[in-house]
Amino acid sequence: MAHPDEARAMPWPAPQIAWPPAEAAERIRAHARGALLGLALGDALGATVEFMTPREIRTHYGRHTQIRGGGWLKLAPGQVTDDTTMAFAVAEALIRNRQPTAEDYARAFDAWMRSKPVDIGNTVRRGITRYRRTGEACVPPSDDAGNGATMRCAPVAIALLGAPADAVRDAAITQARVTHHNPLTDAATVCVVRMIQAGILGHGIRGVIALAHELVKAQPAFHFRGKPALNPSGYIVDTMRAVLQAIDITDNFEAALIEVVNRGGDADTTGAIAGAILGALYGEQCLPASWRSALHTSIASQCLTHAEQLARL
Repeated sequence: MAHPDEARAMPWPAPQIAWPPAEAAERIRAHARGALLGLALGDALGATVEFMTPREIRTHYGRHTQIRGGGWLKLAPGQVTDDTTMAFAVAEALIRNRQPTAEDYARAFDAWMRSKPVDIGNTVRRGITRYRRTGEACVPPSDDAGNGATMRCAPVAIALLGAPADAVRDAAITQARVTHHNPLTDAATVCVVRMIQAGILGHGIRGVIALAHELVKAQPAFHFRGKPALNPSGYIVDTMRAVLQAIDITDNFEAALIEVVNRGGDADTTGAIAGAILGALYGEQCLPASWRSALHTSIASQCLTHAEQLARL
């Protein structure tokens, strides 16, 4: 892992690796698959301990390291929550229309909610219910800086690889504001999209951490060096501080996800966000085999299919 000072000094964008064309295309696909599989794995791992404190996790599991289901949602082993299934809804909107409008995303989220997902966050529910009632796809500005828009943004990163920065930002925020409209949520969502893209494009851990520092420079509330972020809530600042700390102090996918979910709190979402970033960074081949085999077959299949379709965009 890069030394913190080296990472802080890393300019953005980092120079892209000069892969031969065929190798570059396969690398992109493998790391795109890693991003969506990583999201689902982090979600499934974290869901078991969602809303538990670190002390409660230690009491029940010692160190929680396996995908086992259970938790307050009483999930089957390998089952996922709204973090993953909402990301699938975003992916499907992008696959249907390369440049989805807020209305396209609102319809996708409405259909998702009608499918009776296992869980749905309050802010997401309010946004979709508002769309049903008023026909307005975007929610007004709010003080509610939740993490629900950030948890589902990985498909945007894959679909807009190589797009201009303004287009990437606009696409990330378009899907976000169907349910969330807050400067902190906007900033975090755009940052996570860019971090996933940096991982897929081979910018390495230095490029990923440089973007974290860029986020902190723009929004100091996200400062992640210092006191550990334990029991993080659904507030996006708490979520991102836990995710960025876990990425910063570990050097592989498995260690980072175990670190972040054992902090408790909104563990399915911290696991999902960290999993998407690190799956993009390390690639499909670096995901733990035991976790992949534990993931529900239909979920793994959707991750792979959506990643391939999005990468082709």
